[in-house]
Amino acid sequence: MKKINVKKGTVLQRKGDINSKVYLVESGLLRSYIIDEKGKEHIYMFGPENWLVTDNCESDIPCQLYIDAIEDTTINVASKEELLKEGPDLNALLRRLNTMQNRIIMLMSSNAKKRYEHFISTYPNITQRVPLKMVASYLGITPEALSRVRNELSQQK
Repeated sequence: MKKINVKKGTVLQRKGDINSKVYLVESGLLRSYIIDEKGKEHIYMFGPENWLVTDNCESDIPCQLYIDAIEDTTINVASKEELLKEGPDLNALLRRLNTMQNRIIMLMSSNAKKRYEHFISTYPNITQRVPLKMVASYLGITPEALSRVRNELSQQK
């Protein structure tokens, strides 16, 4: 893998790119997201330290996700083919798959409060590192709904 430093705001991958890379976050924070036909952003996942971030597209199929740096970030970059030759970090891959499975189940079956509580347990330090509108996007709720949930939870303490 090749280590690179990227500045906050750097777009590493755009929807439609063919050559998807695998990014292992050493320090900093990445996100992957889509932009729907109305221009609304939907965050698929955050990639804090020690997380892999990639699009699951095949090598000859256009990618669906944008990937960018939310903070100045140090990443290790490889093509999927290079990574598989080296042998995958199975713990990181399994952690990512488990997180995505839990998130899909949560989105299908939980209310906004449960989604936010799950987010906090999955990404304990992210709320201090990203704007709340990104958290709301990740949760699939409006920023106003997130504000209500956060207010409700703060009153319970």
